[in-house]
Amino acid sequence: MKAVGIILAGGNSNRMKELSRKRAIAAMPVGGSFRCIDFALSNMSNSHVQTVAVLTQYNARSLNEHLSSSKWWDFGRKQGGLFLFTPTVTAENSDWYRGTADAMYQNIDFLKKRHEPYVIITNGDCVYKMDYNKILDYHIEKKADITIACKDMPVGSDVSRFGVIRMNEDSRIIDFEEKPLMAQSNTISTGVYVIRRRQLIEILEKAAEENRFDFVNDVLIRYKNIKRIYAYKTNEYWSNIASVDSYYQTNMDFLNPEVRSYFRAEPKIHSKVDDLPPAKYNTGSDVSNSLIASGCIINSKVENSILFKKVFIGKNCVIKNSIILNDAYIGDNTHVENCIVESRGTLKANTYYCGENGIKIVSEENERYML
Repeated sequence: MKAVGIILAGGNSNRMKELSRKRAIAAMPVGGSFRCIDFALSNMSNSHVQTVAVLTQYNARSLNEHLSSSKWWDFGRKQGGLFLFTPTVTAENSDWYRGTADAMYQNIDFLKKRHEPYVIITNGDCVYKMDYNKILDYHIEKKADITIACKDMPVGSDVSRFGVIRMNEDSRIIDFEEKPLMAQSNTISTGVYVIRRRQLIEILEKAAEENRFDFVNDVLIRYKNIKRIYAYKTNEYWSNIASVDSYYQTNMDFLNPEVRSYFRAEPKIHSKVDDLPPAKYNTGSDVSNSLIASGCIINSKVENSILFKKVFIGKNCVIKNSIILNDAYIGDNTHVENCIVESRGTLKANTYYCGENGIKIVSEENERYML
């Protein structure tokens, strides 16, 4: 592959509420056994991108632990590899990343030392599969300066939290609005960009000179009438999880057999593997249309739900339309419905949790061994 990869995984979102207090959005568990960043990493690996840099910043500890070994995504090569960059205090700079463009600029030496002619930039908070070779071929065919992977959203969808684009008959982008109040199009950017490496270095250096820090606003939107920026349409499954509702819906999509089979088919999505026993279903368990991860112990009814690793469900419980994150403990006679239970949370026995007006986030830090 004649491209180097950059994954932007340092951001935070207030739309995630309590869920982003512990971890970066890219580290959020998805689909029972994945982290969100696994999808971008797997796409890089499956597209034979041998060198990938992950730029982290906010609440990065769990993300760094997840990326502690590159072997799960097959980046452990003599040539290339997986690089993890966090903000570093130097004699010239003591700032945190002030935006996506600044994050890349602070690691510009990485780009200057590479030999690949192109760079594939993607976000770490999206769930999708994409062959980056196809978008790179399209980029070369169009003789584009920058190519953006785009997707048409269903009519009536709320696109106000995305970058919305309009293009001409040749797929050249003529307008780009970031998070518009009134969208003029239902075509959004998926956060995947292709650009020539030397051109990216020049743009980042110029942006830094002018104290411009955001890649979308200060590069894509600012240069839309100067550079040849093209749109590459994708019709496959794609979802951004950077809000509570979208995170919940994305996980619930994995209960759909078509979505599960899509991500299980080759090329597969890879993730760090924990050495855990298979889920245990004791007498009294009744599980339907749910995903149960390794290490779980079930003693009650679970319906239309996703249980991540090492979840314990006590006796006479009802878990319905909910997401239970890693290592949560649900005490006896507990009812959980339309909820997201935070990881390592402990719900006392004889309690009731129900999201009646939307999805309820349950974050209880009771000492489970004192119950």
